Amino acid sequence: MVKHISILGSTGSIGSSALEVISLFPDRFKVVGLTACENIDKIEMQIRRFKPSIVSLANEKSAKKLKERCGNLNIEVFSGMEGLIRVSTLPEADIIVSAIAGSAGLIPTFSGVKAGKTIALANKETMVMAGEIITQEANKRGIRILPMDSEHSAIFQVMNGGRWEEVHKIILTASGGPFLKTSSEERKRATVEDALRHPNWNMGTKITIDSATLMNKGLEVIEARWLFDVSINQIEVLIHPQSIVHSMVEFRDGSVIAQMGVPDMRIPIAYALSYTERLDLIMPRLDLASVGMLTFEKPDMKKFPCLSHAYDAIREGGTLPAVLNSSNEVAVRAFLQRRIGFLDIEAIVRETMERHKVRHIDTIEDVLVADNWAREEAERVVSKIG
Repeated sequence: MVKHISILGSTGSIGSSALEVISLFPDRFKVVGLTACENIDKIEMQIRRFKPSIVSLANEKSAKKLKERCGNLNIEVFSGMEGLIRVSTLPEADIIVSAIAGSAGLIPTFSGVKAGKTIALANKETMVMAGEIITQEANKRGIRILPMDSEHSAIFQVMNGGRWEEVHKIILTASGGPFLKTSSEERKRATVEDALRHPNWNMGTKITIDSATLMNKGLEVIEARWLFDVSINQIEVLIHPQSIVHSMVEFRDGSVIAQMGVPDMRIPIAYALSYTERLDLIMPRLDLASVGMLTFEKPDMKKFPCLSHAYDAIREGGTLPAVLNSSNEVAVRAFLQRRIGFLDIEAIVRETMERHKVRHIDTIEDVLVADNWAREEAERVVSKIG
């Protein structure tokens, strides 16, 4: 049976890789919807190759320009949040690939869940901000959320051979990013270019900066808590610079099962799209003899306090994880704009969290209120620091 797929964020790193996998198996997958921000040239090429029935861009001006360029094609073009929701709830779509960067993916992903779609999730911010609401809605409708992050995909793959009541803990691995062995003074002087120089993975700018601060791992800890319905005390992080072991599960009898592979996002993407089968991917294979040594160490929470902030946020719960996420997005954007230094990212997140009065979350609207407050407050902190 052919699976019909909509991709939210098709021009980004994950979206582009998903389309690469899809292109290799035209008898298995059909693209029916795409969304992008403003990369008109790239999405036009995707449209002409994959022939979706509907696309959406971030704003009306870009959508109008795309519509003119694709006037000879049978396609509907929308814009803004309305367009995102149309693509994520498209009746013929079986799977929604949620690959939009940041909190912008929350509402369209939630809309896909409410529409009863299987979600292939790469947008961790959705689970960070509203994990309890998302999982409750998914359970109510009997739909699957299939992880596309390499770490969560690893846990998901391992648990196909185990029972959750037998799990002692899950272990998420982190490369440590470009600053693993640097001094505080070196990180203080770090440029945008330094922070974007990830040793193992080719990712978008925001997630690469998050990897450099270890905030990305902190967000993944929160995501794992909701995806796998485990206690935060059962989630451990280990630094693994080689990025070969993508994550592990320790069972109550002391057995530890790991999922390994070359650091290539096409592997977890393909597994999510083809689940419950595995695709015959033509790509470099893991050669452990060439890798030689696999090393692990505990993360230094003083050196990478963003990871500690994430644990604090999920333990407190309520609106605090959303505030953590949103203040981090503001801080990362300010760093990429060269308005603040690298170490200021953590300071902005910490100060915004300290200023927040935590509230319980009952609805998505509660999340959006907290998100808006955090962005305004974090901008004030940025201005003060800048």
